[in-house]
Amino acid sequence: MQIALPELNAPATLILDREDRLTDDEYFAFCVANPDLNVERTAEGDIVIVPPPGGESDYRNISVTTSLNLWTRMDGRGRAFGPSVQFLLPDGSGRSPDAAWVSNDRLSRLSKQERRQFLRVVPEFVVEVLSPSDRLDAAQKKMGLWMANGVELGWLIDGDARRVYVYRGASGSLEPRLVADAESIAGEGPVEGFVLQLGEIWEGL
Repeated sequence: MQIALPELNAPATLILDREDRLTDDEYFAFCVANPDLNVERTAEGDIVIVPPPGGESDYRNISVTTSLNLWTRMDGRGRAFGPSVQFLLPDGSGRSPDAAWVSNDRLSRLSKQERRQFLRVVPEFVVEVLSPSDRLDAAQKKMGLWMANGVELGWLIDGDARRVYVYRGASGSLEPRLVADAESIAGEGPVEGFVLQLGEIWEGL
């Protein structure tokens, strides 16, 4: 099934028949049939079309994913992913972070074929980078969903405000810790040893 949409400035939700929701395979086929769309799925089975990032947002995303990938290669305990990956989460949703880290242990539980589709695994660490089309409250809600599904550590980066909201999993505080106007931020828990320099992100384009 292919769809055509007008130019989007904010996420659009397609509400489908919840009594006959797409299976995981049908959802994957839908995404393959619409490669130009950034698609996610809610826990209720609705399809969310996300606007593509602008130049500055993409620049900030690449700063994060490049740093995470370089550290991951040196660390050797897991794999780093960028915004084109999608994780199928325990609540039935399909979500794509701007960056993520998954341990080798969790990835080893997936077959080769499962690794070639959307990943049915919960990343230990995720990063979301606010873009101009994002509302802070909606981004914070998404971070809460990541945590509720078992993510251990999450960063929500607001480059324009020079802020990072640090989320911890169920064992941590329900409220994020705010890091404001810092030069860098250090990973903890699953990504202890990772340090993200924030200068390029604050500066933007």
